[in-house]
Amino acid sequence: QVQLVESGGGLVPSGGSLRLSCSASGFNLGDHAIGWFRQAPGKKREGIACISRGDGFRGEASTYYADSVKGRFTISRDSAKNTVYLQMNSLKPQDTAEYLCAARVYCSDYSNEDLYDYWGRGTRVTVSS
Repeated sequence: QVQLVESGGGLVPSGGSLRLSCSASGFNLGDHAIGWFRQAPGKKREGIACISRGDGFRGEASTYYADSVKGRFTISRDSAKNTVYLQMNSLKPQDTAEYLCAARVYCSDYSNEDLYDYWGRGTRVTVSS
């Protein structure tokens, strides 16, 4: 059974940092592009980052970021742990949301949630002012 599980959310003051994890069971994350989304109460789900499968030159993965998080968030993967991370720095109250990871084949049009095959249930991030 394919399952994605997010962890690492919590309450953090403005300017603080958190690292979210997306782990998988039932399949190899390395064979998939992984996207991170977030959804604040009453708002549309937003695609914020994606990391490709790592099948580029020298096995490098490409990363993509929404303007709202570029320069503050970093997506990475640890193949040995079958986990993808989202390091979030310089957090702002407007980053408060449920954060979800999702898997698909490619990162193209990464913010389109309809293109993802598998989803986790999310982890809550609250940034206090």
